[in-house]
Amino acid sequence: MDEDLQAFRPDPADVTPLYIQLANKLSTAIGKGRWRASDALPSERSLSGMLGISRVTARKAIDLLCERGILTRVRGSGTYITPKLEQPLSRLSSFSEELSQRGARAGSIWLARETGSATPHEMLSLGLSPNMPVVRLKRLRTADEIVVAIETSTIPAVYMPDPQAVGDSLYDYLDGRGIPPVRALQHIRAVNASAAQARLTDMAPNAAMLHITRVSYLGSGSAVELTHSWFRSDYYGYVTESQRQSQR
Repeated sequence: MDEDLQAFRPDPADVTPLYIQLANKLSTAIGKGRWRASDALPSERSLSGMLGISRVTARKAIDLLCERGILTRVRGSGTYITPKLEQPLSRLSSFSEELSQRGARAGSIWLARETGSATPHEMLSLGLSPNMPVVRLKRLRTADEIVVAIETSTIPAVYMPDPQAVGDSLYDYLDGRGIPPVRALQHIRAVNASAAQARLTDMAPNAAMLHITRVSYLGSGSAVELTHSWFRSDYYGYVTESQRQSQR
């Protein structure tokens, strides 16, 4: 990899600032798949030594790519290619499934698994009667061990007798019980990270996030899941395909 990096050496004769040249060269290579998601870049010191540039130039190039969401700094570890995830809106799939299809490893850091009575909001969203028991799951979702989302899920307790049996994939658990979700309604909006959310996801307060509310349904029409997810917008996005209707 070190020898290959010579192709990223900025041209001093170019009027474009050296750090922007380096950032653009790295960005283009990342976009073409030269490195895999979550691969580490050489340190600023290594880049400056291999490319004959100052550490300030290397740092500014990396900072620029971090601002663009292409790279991610991990405290005490290094700088990594951001595993950007784009989930099609037309397909119902789990977080774990989407990551697996992209060669990334999904994980969970559990914050809470508890059973209680449904709140008015949960009753309305899930079509429950007053005081019906529900299971609430709260966890951090990780992609190759990097926290990319905060997730809270509410499931009617009748569908989840043992919350501790849920692994990294809630949908795998439901599938295993013979109650797979077949459709879902999702509401997506942009929000700013609260101080608490910023601490959990290693972001700056007020950084951009995607807040996604999902209600999933069984084939019978009964609601089985209410999930609120707060995704780091530099890691996660949604894509949709539109077709123009032919005019007659």
